[in-house]
Amino acid sequence: MQPYRSILFVPGHKPAWVDKALASGADCVVLDLEDSVPAELKAGARATVADSIRRIREHDDRVGVFVRVNPLDTRTTGADLEAVVVPGLTGVFAPKITSATDVLRYDALLDHFEERNGVDGLQYIVPVETIGAIQEARAIATASRRVGAMIGPTAEHADIARAVGYQWTPGGAETLYLRSRILLASREAGIHPLTGLWERLDDLSGLKAFAEHGRRLGFRGMIAIHPSHVPIVNEAFSPTPEDIAFHEGLLAAYEEAAAAGHGAVRYRGVHIDKAHADTAREWLAHARSIPGVER
Repeated sequence: MQPYRSILFVPGHKPAWVDKALASGADCVVLDLEDSVPAELKAGARATVADSIRRIREHDDRVGVFVRVNPLDTRTTGADLEAVVVPGLTGVFAPKITSATDVLRYDALLDHFEERNGVDGLQYIVPVETIGAIQEARAIATASRRVGAMIGPTAEHADIARAVGYQWTPGGAETLYLRSRILLASREAGIHPLTGLWERLDDLSGLKAFAEHGRRLGFRGMIAIHPSHVPIVNEAFSPTPEDIAFHEGLLAAYEEAAAAGHGAVRYRGVHIDKAHADTAREWLAHARSIPGVER
């Protein structure tokens, strides 16, 4: 999966909001058919979302385009996928997964509609919204080649807060263990680790601190629910020129030392050896793969 920094939600029944999402600079948009769409509008929203996917691709082949379908237990997931698995779709934001078996149930549906609708290569972003998903994070992360990203839960008022019963704080200590489980499962599986959303729309300084903390933990991107959040999230998860120069210099210093027969060397006052060089090499590979970041 592309290492999306920002994944912005758009209610599926509001196509006019798609243009605002694209203008925000989001790396990826999620057209929502689940919680943000009233029940009586869901059937009509399917066609609207399919039209939005086509319209996005007429103007932008860079941005990731996912659809959040309704959960499997609603028995409407198949109808959602039948309508929205169209050329131009990047993948499915798959809600309420609790086990690897749920991933395989999504696979069975997606295999059918990909073949039927002439689409292939779709991936999943998996939000962790249940206690079962936290407990089964490793199995879920490796259940299918389609699983490309998982989201560490942080919501103040959503499903996971109710399920676990925590009391939210801006610092996020109450979700640190939950997020860490998802982060480790994602890194082990080699998929993209995302941190959850910031619900306080006008608290941009809080968002900045939260996003930067997520990056320091090891997350590589974040869910957003308002266009004004996207530039802050993108900045938090983008390497700075100084970061790139530091890692390039470290790698060059080590390789020069290794060529001279030295296994360790001082670089900018820091002891470095092969482990540091391997880390810098991986860091640079990730930095150069981020959408919208100059190489």
